[in-house]
Amino acid sequence: MKALAINGGPRRGWNTDTLLLEALRGAQEAGTETEMIRLYDLKYTGCRSCMACKRKGAVPCRCYWKDDLSPVLEKVLQADVLFLGSPVYLGTVTAQTHAFLERLHYILFSYNDMTKSLFTGRVDSACFFTMNMPRDYYRQNMKAGLETDVVALKGLNGSLETYACCDTLQVGDYSKYELSLFDPVHKKRVHEKQFPKDLQAAYEIGKRLAAR
Repeated sequence: MKALAINGGPRRGWNTDTLLLEALRGAQEAGTETEMIRLYDLKYTGCRSCMACKRKGAVPCRCYWKDDLSPVLEKVLQADVLFLGSPVYLGTVTAQTHAFLERLHYILFSYNDMTKSLFTGRVDSACFFTMNMPRDYYRQNMKAGLETDVVALKGLNGSLETYACCDTLQVGDYSKYELSLFDPVHKKRVHEKQFPKDLQAAYEIGKRLAAR
């Protein structure tokens, strides 16, 4: 068994990164091999429309564009469990996350028949979204859109679930930044009380998916 975490956030050691590490820790507890890949460390773009993956005779589910992301896509298809994490910027996943999903989605379908995936394996997936907004706002205004953002993962033929970590702490010292819309006392209180629960949830998700 192999569990792969893809971090679409830029800050190592912060909310998204920490949640993914906890998911991996849960998977390790279930006896699974784990790996973390941080997209901001890589050099790549979204789909280049080279059409190589759509040529007759092309190997199914292979991205032929040569950059840092192509081998990552191969690792995704070789995994048993995928954890994808992204902060929410401007109401959606990060540009790096979107480019990753775009590249993955394009190699999973054929224009001859778009009703099924070309992928013949199974990868169970969990997506972790981190955001500044309160949970009620997320449920009413963001949940459906973010779930649509990651719909490409359904092409992996496994289960797909999402977890939202809301009202997150953005910085350690709010006095150093122009962030007056946010109450630092409230943010720190939520971080102290709720974030440990989020980490526990990520751990349990990781352990449960890896034990299937």
